[in-house]
Formats: sequence, C-alpha cells, structure tokens
Amino acid sequence: MNILGIASPFGHDHSACIIAGGKVVAAAEEERFTRKKHAEGQSPVNAIKYCLKEAGLSPQDIDYIAYPWSLEALREKRGEYFWRTIFKRPSRAYKRFFRNRKSFRQQLNFIATALKECGFDIEKVKIEWVEHHIAHIASSYYLSGTENAGLLSMDAGGEVTSTLLAYGQDKKIYKIKEIIAPDSLGNFYSTMTDYLGFKRSNGEYKVMGMAPYGESGKIDLSHMVWWDDRRKTYFCSDDYVWVERSRRYRKDKVYSRKMVEEFGPPREGDDLAKPYIHIARATQDKLEEITLKLVEVYLRGCLEKHEGRLCFSGGVALNVALNRKLLESGLVRRLWVQPASHDAGGSLGAGVYLAVKLGEPVEEMTHVYLGPAFSNREIEEEIRRYGFRFSYEKDICEKVSQLLYRGEVVGWFQGRMEWGPRALGNRSILGNPTIKGTADKINAQIKFREKWRPFCPSILKEFAQEILKTSHPAPFMTIAFRVNPSWQERIAEVVHVDGTCRPQVVEREINPKFYRVIENFYHKTGVPVVINTSLNRRGEPIVCSPKDALEMFKGSGLKYLAIGDFLVSK
Repeated sequence: MNILGIASPFGHDHSACIIAGGKVVAAAEEERFTRKKHAEGQSPVNAIKYCLKEAGLSPQDIDYIAYPWSLEALREKRGEYFWRTIFKRPSRAYKRFFRNRKSFRQQLNFIATALKECGFDIEKVKIEWVEHHIAHIASSYYLSGTENAGLLSMDAGGEVTSTLLAYGQDKKIYKIKEIIAPDSLGNFYSTMTDYLGFKRSNGEYKVMGMAPYGESGKIDLSHMVWWDDRRKTYFCSDDYVWVERSRRYRKDKVYSRKMVEEFGPPREGDDLAKPYIHIARATQDKLEEITLKLVEVYLRGCLEKHEGRLCFSGGVALNVALNRKLLESGLVRRLWVQPASHDAGGSLGAGVYLAVKLGEPVEEMTHVYLGPAFSNREIEEEIRRYGFRFSYEKDICEKVSQLLYRGEVVGWFQGRMEWGPRALGNRSILGNPTIKGTADKINAQIKFREKWRPFCPSILKEFAQEILKTSHPAPFMTIAFRVNPSWQERIAEVVHVDGTCRPQVVEREINPKFYRVIENFYHKTGVPVVINTSLNRRGEPIVCSPKDALEMFKGSGLKYLAIGDFLVSK
C-alpha cells in the first residue's frame, strides 16, 4: 500500500511524506525547497514531488492521501467550543459552529490544488481525513516501537481541540480527555513569545532558552493560566491569551493592552533584560506545572501499567525543558517524542495512522534522514559554478576532525536531509566544545543570532551515560538533560546556564559518517562531543541542496564547508 501524507491544514509548516508497505521512505518540509520559513501561505507541492521521486512512484501509484484534519471531529466538538467562546469571542463561536462546511471546502480546495499541480487526477484520489491530534499522537505512538503507552498531544489547536490525552494498547488509540481551545497551552506560550519580542510559531524555543536566566516566583501568571481542581482541567484567560483583535495591543500581535499595562512595554532587541527574563521563566514554569498536572491526573494509571512509557507530540512537545521535567517527575520513565512534533509532522502522523488502520505494520523510526541527497558530481558542479576554492578529500571525516581540533568551525553537508527542525549531523555546523568562545563566534559571525542562545552537543553513544548521567535514549535532540558536573567545564560551550544540554546521542549504525567525525575528534582531544547546530542563518530554513549550502556559506563568516567529499574554503 502506498500512502501519501500531506500537511498542514493551517496555512503553515506544509510537508509531505510517503509510507510504502509500512515503511517511511521519504518525508520533507516545503520550506526547505522554497526557502521561506514555515512555508507560510504555500502548499507542499515541492515536498510532494520530491517524495514521489524518492519513492520511485507516480501519482497513479498512490493508493490513499492522508490528511491531518477532520470535519467529523470539528462537528463533534463544535458545541463545546461554542459555549466556551460565545460570551467573549462571539464571532469565533458562530464561525466554528455554523461555517464548518465552508472550512471543509477550504481544506478540500487546498488538497486539490496541491495534488493537481503534482499531476494527480483529483477525481480518482482517495482521501482519508484524520483528526488533527490523532495524527499527532499516531506520529509518536506508531513510530516509537512500543505496543502500549500513555499518549499526549498538545499544540495551539487542531479542529478545536488543543490537548488530547489518551493511551495506546495493542496499536489502538483510546481517548481519555480532550481540552478545547481557546484553553490552550500552545496559544498561551505563543502569546508570551509574541510579548517577549520573538516571532510566534517560530520563537517559542527562544523563550525556553531565555527562561533559565530568570528567577522563579518573580512574576505571577496564575491569573492567565490556572488549574481547576473541581473540573480537573486548566483554563486560559480570554483577557490575556490570544485575545480578540479589538483588545490587542497592536493588530499584528496577539497579546492584550491589559498585559502591557500590567507588565510594561513589550520586549525589543536581542539582549537579556529584566523583567523579561523573569516573565520567560514564569511562562516556562506555568507550562511545566499544568502539563505535569494533566499527566498526573489523566495518565498516571496507564503509565504505571506500562512501565512509565509516554509518547508525546504536537508543537508543545518540542519544548525540551518540559520534556526533561516529565522524565524527572517520576511518572515517566521512557519518553518518545516525534522529531517533527509541530504541524509539519501531521503528514507523517496521518499517513502512519492510515497504514495501521489498513492493517500494515509500521516500522519503528530509528532515524530522520528522509530528505534529498546529492551525489559528488552534483556537488562539484555547483561548487564550480560558485567559484570557491575546494579540494577533494579522501577522508573528509578525518579532515573535518582536524579542523575542529584546531578550533575551526565547519559546515557539514552530507547524505539525506533531516526530517524535522533539528540538524542531526547531515545539515549541520560543527564546532569544538572545549574552546571558550566558540559558541559566541558561531552566534555572531555565522548564525547572526542572539549571543545568549545555547548550542547542542552531539555525543558518541558509548559516552552518553557518563556525560548525561542517564541511559535514556536521546537520538533526536528532543529532550534536555542535566550534564554531569564533572563534564560541564570540559564541554562548557554546549552547556546552558542551568547546567543542561539538548543532546543528540550518535550511533555508528545510524549515521556512520558523522560518527567517524566525532570519533576522530575524540582520539585527538579525549572529548567524544562536538558542537552541532543547524546549517542555516537566522530566519532561514535549514539548507536542503548544495546551492542552498553554498549561498549560506557565501553570506556568512563560515570559513570551511565539508560538502560531500569536498572541502570548500575561503
């Protein structure tokens, strides 16, 4: 069975994937091809064409289209949404209740337009409409390799649901609790992201990175988001969280004039300052508090039954600090987070959900290298067009390890592009974590981003337990861990201010070429860790093609780019 999953239903983070015979053979986000961050306002045409080409399929070979949005789910919950919003947000209440058929036509038109441009006969395609949060849950549960687990999906909102708690047993999903927008931890966090001067739906990870600089208890947000013991759920204040346009501080912002009156003018610039660092800390604390309460109330039983296994997806699941708290809570012993937990991952979730529904066993996701790859011939042709100096290296891994040992920063472009927002050793910038100032250099001269932003370590698997003081798997940079104090000074450039890091544990069998770079570096330094950050500049998607990499190289302070078996230099 050949299934094409496409996303997203909400005008951003468009993507495509193909599942053939239960195996994910290709997956990519549209932004990588169009070079527009989050592909806002676009459709996944390039991603679909790539996936078909990679899978060796034509449009006629596709049996089903899977899509992470459901009219049935919208109609089922529209009444609950209506009564929650009618008094404070009447226009939204009426729109969702009475115009759901219009919403369906808009989604169908989006699908039809994309498919027609890719050569599909829209009259012949079979579309499976998968509830948005079920797709998110499927993207983690069915690819985690576990039969039974607690399940959690959290984001700004799907059809109308913002949070879904469930359990998985024998590859079936059973709902436990749904929370309806506008009560949404995703919207709460995005609202605070907006106020703190970052771009919502893109800068939430910056709030997470800023939070450790602040102090808990300095700012009280309990009137914005709170837990109700009687109703056993959380609520968000309509006066603060993603407010109606008439109450916004500015039309292009989602926070209210009331918030500005209470906390002061919104943050501007790139520096850390009070009270904003304390507001960031309060935001992160509130997210963790409410999420842990939800897990305790609704998932404790199934977690105890299934050895503490939790599968987590939805945009909120990309909050690695929250994920660390889940593991430290004692409720969760094994956490599996979909690497593309944001809305782009909906294409994959809808696809694997349909595959399981049709009776096909789905393979466990052990890597994310599902995007395009390029041959040395293609790479060399592009380098010559740009006119850069370059050399062919018989052992590019050894050459790069030598440069890192000397303190150089190196772009690393190899193999198939990663799926999801993290660079995991195929479209990366690498550095030496033992040399003070390397992180500042990358931020200032190459990435052009805030100087206080942390970088991630890629660690050889054999040393991960010693450095992280845990044997918990960490292949995808989806969980933060506390760094062993004995290692914090040795690899200070990848340790955040709170003593944590967001690691990628690298296995030889999964990515042998990247593993050899780190292994060679270890033989020279005694440190089995390199700095790993995405190969892109601020505000740009991670590079996809050799052309993208060379453009980025040309426009940054990067001196070396290892691309295929070639070393390009300035």
